[in-house]
Amino acid sequence: MKFKRLVFVVSIALIILAIFGLASYACTDVVAGKDATIDGSVMTAHTVDWRYDSDIDIRPAQDHAPGTMAPVYENIPYNEQAASPLVKLGEIPQVPHTYKYFHGAYPYANEHQLIIGETTLGGEKNTVNSPEAIMTIEQATVFALERTKTARDAIKLMGELLEKYGYRESAYLGECLTVTDPNEAWVFEVFGVGPLWTPKSGKSGAVWAAQKVPDDHITCVPNSSRIGEIKDPEKRDDLMISSNYIEVAEELGLYDSKSGEPFIWKYIYGDVENFDEWGQYNRLYTVYNYFSDEEYKKEDAYKYPFSIKPNKKVTKEDYIKIYADTMQGTPYDMADQEVWYYTNAKGEKVKSPLATPQVTQHQINLLGIDYYRPTARYYCSIYWFSQARSWLPNEIGGVLWFGLDNPENSPFVPMYIGVDSVPESWVRLERDEYDEDSAWWAFASVDDLVNQYYGILKPRVDKVKYAMQEHMFMMQGPVEEKALEIYKDKGVEAAKKFLTYHTHSYMHWAESEYWDLTDKLRLWANNNTVFEYFPDIPEILDPDPYNN
Repeated sequence: MKFKRLVFVVSIALIILAIFGLASYACTDVVAGKDATIDGSVMTAHTVDWRYDSDIDIRPAQDHAPGTMAPVYENIPYNEQAASPLVKLGEIPQVPHTYKYFHGAYPYANEHQLIIGETTLGGEKNTVNSPEAIMTIEQATVFALERTKTARDAIKLMGELLEKYGYRESAYLGECLTVTDPNEAWVFEVFGVGPLWTPKSGKSGAVWAAQKVPDDHITCVPNSSRIGEIKDPEKRDDLMISSNYIEVAEELGLYDSKSGEPFIWKYIYGDVENFDEWGQYNRLYTVYNYFSDEEYKKEDAYKYPFSIKPNKKVTKEDYIKIYADTMQGTPYDMADQEVWYYTNAKGEKVKSPLATPQVTQHQINLLGIDYYRPTARYYCSIYWFSQARSWLPNEIGGVLWFGLDNPENSPFVPMYIGVDSVPESWVRLERDEYDEDSAWWAFASVDDLVNQYYGILKPRVDKVKYAMQEHMFMMQGPVEEKALEIYKDKGVEAAKKFLTYHTHSYMHWAESEYWDLTDKLRLWANNNTVFEYFPDIPEILDPDPYNN
C-alpha cells in the first residue's frame, strides 16, 4: 500500500514538473454581458495556447436508442496527435437526443447559441484529485453542449457530472469555463477534492462555483481564479456552487469556518496570492486598464474585482485589439527593451528591425530579455471571440469570429452557428508535416516569417490583415439581413446553406491571402534582400487601427 501511494505521489510530481515546464502556454478568456456591448451581444472568447487540436469538427445532432451509453474520454485536446490518442476512461448513460455542436481541443458552441470558452487555472496544490476521477473539463463541456440550451443548465449539468464522476485534472490545477448564451454570461470554476476520493466514497468528486457576470460588466479570466467572496449563496441569483465547498476546504486544511474569516474562493482554492507562473496578471492588467478610466496596478491584479463596468460599450474591434495585444507602449513591451537598440552610423540610437514581442526562449536566453506574457503569443493553436444574440434565430444570432495560429498576425473570420460545414483545409491538420492543403500552415507560416524581421514585415502583414478584417466587419450587417430574409422566406435550411457558403468563401479568401503573403514574406525576409533599397517599403500603419 505504501509503495502504491509513493508511486502515485511521484507520478503527480512528474506531471506537475511537466506542466510547469510549459508554464508559458496558457489561455485567455474575456467576457462581456449584453448591456456592456454596443449591440447587445453576449460575448466570450478563448485563445487555445500551445499545441492543441486546431481543426474544426462540426458534429451533427443525433438521436440515440434507449440504453445507449456515451463514452468518457481523456486527451480530447490532443485528438490530432498520434502521440496522445483518445483514451476511454468510462461511460455514462446517453440521452435520447444530442444537439449539434462544434468540437475541438476545447469544444466551444452548440446550435442553441450556448458558447463556452476555457482557461486552465492555477490553484491550491492540496486539491489534486484522485486518479479514479474520469470527468475531464473538455468531456464535461461536450456533454453540456450536447444536452443543454442555456448557460445555467450547462453549469448545473457539468457540476453534477464532475461531482459524480470526479474531476480529472492536470496536476493540481483547476479549470475555468466562461459559459454564455444569448442572455447571460457566467464564469464556472472547478477544483479537485484531494487524492483520497473514490467513486465508492459517496462523496462529491469535485468542488465548483459559478458566478454570473453582471449584464453591464466585462471580466477577464487569464489562468487565474476570479470568483471572490462566497456569502449567503442560497440567497443569490448570480451564484451557483457545490454544497461541499466549505467541507472540502476544511478537510484539505485550506479554511477554518470557526475563524470568522470570509470565504474568498480565489484565495482558498485558487491560491491567487501566490500564483503568477503563467503571466496571468499581465493579461488581467491589460484588459482591466483597457476598459477602465481607473488606473489598475499590475502588482494588485490578484485583488481586482470579479468584473468591472467598461468605460465604453464593447465592440468587435475591442476584442480584436485585446487579442492582438503585446503590451505595446507599456513598461512590459518586450519589443522595446534596451537590448533591441543600437547606435547607427550617424550616431543615432535606433531600434533593430529584429525587435519583436513574440520572443522565444532562445531569444530570452541569448539577449537577456525580461519576459512578460502578453495575450497574443506565437504558440497559439486557435482563437475566437463570439457573439450570442437573443433577437435573431440561433443559426444567425450565434457567430464565432474564428482564427488560426497567432491572433496578433491573423484575421478573425466569421463562422455562424448555422453552418453545416467548413472548407476541408480548415478541418485538415498534421502539424508534423508541412501541408499546403491545410489552412493552419498558411497562418503559421506568415507568423513565423514576420517575426524574423518584425519591424519591417509587420506593417506589410497588418496592411493585409486589417483591410480584410474591416471588410468582414462591414459586411456582417448586410449578410445577416440577407440570411434573415432567406430564413423568413425559404426556411431555416436555406438560411443555413447561405451562411455555410458565406463562411466557406471568407475562409477560402483568408487562407488564399495568407498563402500569398507567405510567398511574399519569404522573398522579403530572404537574407540576400537589402531592405534599405526596396522602393516599396510600406508606410508605417497606425499602430492602433482600432483606436476609437
